[in-house]
Amino acid sequence: MLTGTPFIPETITVHLGTPDSNAPNVTVDFPSYIKNVASSEIFPTWSDSALRANIYAIVSFALNRIYTEWYRSRGYAFDITSTTQYDQKFINGREFFENIGYIVDELFDDYVQRQGSVEPLFTSFCNGTTSTCSGLSQWGTVDLANNGFTPYEILQYYYGDDINIVKDAPVKTAMPSYPGIPLKFGSASNSVKSIQVFLNRISRNYPAIPKIPQADGIFDASTEAAVKSFQAIFDLEVSGVVDQATWYRILYIYASVKRLSELNSEGISPEEIAPQFSEDLGIGSEGNEVRNLQYYLAVIGAYYEAVQPVAITGYFGEETEKSLKSFQRVFGLPQTGVLNRETNNDLYRAYMGIVESVPPEYTAVALYPGTVLREGASGDSVRIIQEYLTFIHQTYPEIPAVNNTGYFGPMTKRSVTEFQRVFGINPTGIIGGVTWDSIAGVYSDLRYGFDKRPYQNPGYTITGG
Repeated sequence: MLTGTPFIPETITVHLGTPDSNAPNVTVDFPSYIKNVASSEIFPTWSDSALRANIYAIVSFALNRIYTEWYRSRGYAFDITSTTQYDQKFINGREFFENIGYIVDELFDDYVQRQGSVEPLFTSFCNGTTSTCSGLSQWGTVDLANNGFTPYEILQYYYGDDINIVKDAPVKTAMPSYPGIPLKFGSASNSVKSIQVFLNRISRNYPAIPKIPQADGIFDASTEAAVKSFQAIFDLEVSGVVDQATWYRILYIYASVKRLSELNSEGISPEEIAPQFSEDLGIGSEGNEVRNLQYYLAVIGAYYEAVQPVAITGYFGEETEKSLKSFQRVFGLPQTGVLNRETNNDLYRAYMGIVESVPPEYTAVALYPGTVLREGASGDSVRIIQEYLTFIHQTYPEIPAVNNTGYFGPMTKRSVTEFQRVFGINPTGIIGGVTWDSIAGVYSDLRYGFDKRPYQNPGYTITGG
């Protein structure tokens, strides 16, 4: 979960023993887990302020484990253990104290947070009698409550004045932070930005990892170099691709160097988790990300008879929703009409399947290769776009011609930027799906006298899902 704003998970998976023990896992709903732990850790006869302060700490501790993927990033199939040696006490199947249950129902979606940080605070605690620690003393909260301290004042007493209590956090289904598809050169997503931020912070402790100058969500050559250096240092296959193993090793090292599961955590700032791209797209969304979605749907709709094609307008209206639902139906996904991570992954896989399998003779102009092109890129896709830009230059001389070298250098960037200015695209000099589609469309109009982009006249269909 380390890549976004914290939320309350619907469930939590508990290992009924120490991490490496041969004990079963149980999955319970999150409020029931908190009721169980609170009924096992504290006494129902304590005053209301003491109970509430302890429940805030119990909730925050559990959320920190989930948010940092403390155990899952280490390869375990659970979120937390049941033992106070590592976590907090959970007794499978126990009954809850009634008054504790009422308070948990009120507070389970509230947690403690250090001011200026986004992650749930690692609210370490101990009983204060047989064991002591630098965090909250459970029995100590009783004395403070009896002296008139409020729950917030009790928490400040133990964790410092610079804390907030986040109220009414949203409840969602927790998903693994791994994006579901490997990240590699040319990928562009919020997950790429997260990896760039993580690696730049890790490089302060491991200076052999080169800094990534632009943490902008585009997997470029500097990102690939940083990934390869990380993989070499931590004995992973040096591929430059962030697969699941590399992803979770990066998360593990990032959480460790920032001490995210310690009371004196360095913390995660809001800027570090700010998304580069929209998280979900649905009715009313607009912009280049919608255009990119519509381009994928248009191409897929041309090759899959059961997927409804859609015009590329940049606005997510009813027709885009219908098209997306038809795609979700064909590929066995919930027909929500919303582009979430699962649908986006399948959309990308379907699109790339077309790119890799459709014979070249069925495409008058080339399909977008599925990877972002920017300065420093090279290969056949760069060569194709250079050819298109040079042809377009004959009609639009303000768009510079470029040599057909296959290397994306400063001149190619200038040509792309000028094309974007002329045709009303944000002039970044970077080629994503929207810019590629526009260049291909103008090239097709000029060369053939009409638009022959593949999604309009493929002559090749796929009937299966």
